[in-house]
Amino acid sequence: MLTEETIIRIFCLIDDSLKAMNHREDIRCRMSDSEVITTGVISGLFFGGHTEHGRQFMQSAGYIPDMLSKSRLCRRLHRCQELIQQLTAQIGQLFKDLVCEREYILDSFPVAVCDNIRISRCRLLQGEQWRGWQASMRRYFYGVKVQLMITSSGVPVDYVIVPGCRADVKALSQLCWALPPESRVYADAAYTDYQIEDWLAETQQVRLDPQRKSNSKRADPPWTNFVKETMRKKIETAISQLKALFLRSIHAVTPEGFQLKLSMFILAFALKQAFL
Repeated sequence: MLTEETIIRIFCLIDDSLKAMNHREDIRCRMSDSEVITTGVISGLFFGGHTEHGRQFMQSAGYIPDMLSKSRLCRRLHRCQELIQQLTAQIGQLFKDLVCEREYILDSFPVAVCDNIRISRCRLLQGEQWRGWQASMRRYFYGVKVQLMITSSGVPVDYVIVPGCRADVKALSQLCWALPPESRVYADAAYTDYQIEDWLAETQQVRLDPQRKSNSKRADPPWTNFVKETMRKKIETAISQLKALFLRSIHAVTPEGFQLKLSMFILAFALKQAFL
């Protein structure tokens, strides 16, 4: 629910996190980076990612009287894209260190930029590397995949955005893996890689535990399969809640803007799950 308390809490969380990261900005800026990112988060949580609607609300309600224009706010958000990713990682690190989470779940979900019939006319993304296969729906899509890792309570702690054709198992090398020792990461069978499993166990003391196929060399007993199925339902619920923030389509005019909006949605969802 969009209330004054919610807005103030979001701003304070973002501002305190940036200070903890020793973030510095130009003193001549009319709006601080905390205010810029807060506007983006409010847009993602309550306005379907429409930055202009969030901008107008924050200005008309008096929360940010010195609001930037639409184009200048958009440019500032693009400049803050790396900060947005770092803030999501900061929230995840908080749960890793303070809450002492030991169980995590990893999965991916596709985000299409257009319908398949419009691929030839798509200007946002071009190339076969963006065409992927969604096994659960048994259909192709044209866009990106989000590799998302959450805690057992549904808080995102790490993510990467990759082209749609990229296999899930190849994203394992792009994740941070800064998890507490003796952690356990549940995943589906698409993340099976025995070498990475052994490397994580030896160097990070982290157990990557994907679901096993019937012909797997490391088959699981039935009760372990039951636990994995139960944990997988949690990330499916989290992904559904995250995608519920999206509108029917995510509006962007550049690939960078498309990824920025995805990052903003993930940060907004992480704040909602962790603190709101």
